[in-house]
Amino acid sequence: MNEKILDVCCGSKMFYFDKDNENIVFMDIRELEDKLCDGRKLEIKPDIIGDFRKIPFQDNMFKLVIFDPPHLLKAGNESWVAKKYGKLQSTWQEDLKLGFKECFRVLEEYGVLIFKWNEEQIKLQEILNLIETKPLVGNKRSKTHWLVFMKGV
Repeated sequence: MNEKILDVCCGSKMFYFDKDNENIVFMDIRELEDKLCDGRKLEIKPDIIGDFRKIPFQDNMFKLVIFDPPHLLKAGNESWVAKKYGKLQSTWQEDLKLGFKECFRVLEEYGVLIFKWNEEQIKLQEILNLIETKPLVGNKRSKTHWLVFMKGV
């Protein structure tokens, strides 16, 4: 395997400049093709179907892991928001705790984890309280946060 980057919740790859980058393993728990209410096509087509709570890779395999999990608890199952971003379950605290643990497990020593979170329904601090590792850097003043962690630091 030559890939050095893993995105564990790639969804529709909406923030990627190159959605076909061969250095990235795109993983998601689902595959989906649909039309959104505004007529745009939604395509979730990961390289690997997998669950971020049990990442199907060996320890210490990736230099960079991207973790952009679903952030909504309240959304209709068939709503365009749920289709586009996914939806958290009632076990969300344990799920996200496991997700961070798994992301760090597959990272190489001093590998980087990029975490994206939107505070629409759950505050970032609630997420940070679930994990032992603290971010190195990140934005603190918007509704959508990008945080950077490093394994072993």
